[in-house]
Amino acid sequence: MSSLLTSVNTPPAIKTFVPGLSPAIQQLNSLVEEIARTNIPVLLMGESGTGKEIYGRRIHRLSKHSDKPLKKVSCRAVEQREFLALLRAELKENAESTENGQRTVFLDGIDELDLESQKVLLSLLPDSEAEENGASRPRIIASTSRNLEREIESGRFRRELFFRINGVCLRLPPLRDRKQDIQAFMEHFLAKHATALGRDIPPISGRELEFLGAHDWPGNVRELENLARRIVLLGDPKKAIEELAEMPRLESKEQEEQRTPSLKAAARTASRRAERDLIAKALERTHWNRKRAAQELQISYKSLLYKIKQTGLEDKQKDRG
Repeated sequence: MSSLLTSVNTPPAIKTFVPGLSPAIQQLNSLVEEIARTNIPVLLMGESGTGKEIYGRRIHRLSKHSDKPLKKVSCRAVEQREFLALLRAELKENAESTENGQRTVFLDGIDELDLESQKVLLSLLPDSEAEENGASRPRIIASTSRNLEREIESGRFRRELFFRINGVCLRLPPLRDRKQDIQAFMEHFLAKHATALGRDIPPISGRELEFLGAHDWPGNVRELENLARRIVLLGDPKKAIEELAEMPRLESKEQEEQRTPSLKAAARTASRRAERDLIAKALERTHWNRKRAAQELQISYKSLLYKIKQTGLEDKQKDRG
């Protein structure tokens, strides 16, 4: 169980240093500095390898509670009950701890939770009223490699949980959209791994930097750091970069879903839309008499209530009322 929840100490500046010259990353860094000192929950959204955990640690390090450990909870646990038990224990410890002050909990990969786990998580997380009533609530930072708005539309993520964790959403741009930052990142990672390995920093030629700028970087910043480590180990930038050129260029899951949606995914989306339309029409015919609508649809009353929430029809009815 302990492998799913870890305390992350972030004193060394190198761990939370985020180089970048691009306008997008400078704006992001400026926003991080503003929100870090608040207690607002933060959602970090970006492709795998864009540095979501680095930003999570940076937000904690700049916060008023940086002297407390950052608690990281992995949502990618195979056994979701284990994850929820760990999270429940952490939130309880925070609520009961008055002398240690507020803690920060980092929910890593929240998009990996199934709907039932999301429901339990929602019941565990305090709402804004808890803070107003003086209750001790942890600072929540969550990360996702999927677009949660699309996950909500497809029925894979709970709308109410999204609003609970999304006090402010920071979207981390992929490296292919900020290639002017490649040289700064490479210099940073070369220095980092040369120091760690006790090696000299191999010089990178202008032609080699041009190749790095032409690469698509499907693995984002993580892929670039792995390359920097290989360069230091081999002591030969040309050889390491040639190995990079031979690797297949894989698209991220997000890109693949956008460009080549599978037949199964398309059928699943169409099925959900059709189901939503049938439920909406039944509710309109019965003037939102849910029991009568459930009878017309030949499903249980509880199933109908769940589907109304899942499809967002409940919010639509509230807007009308």
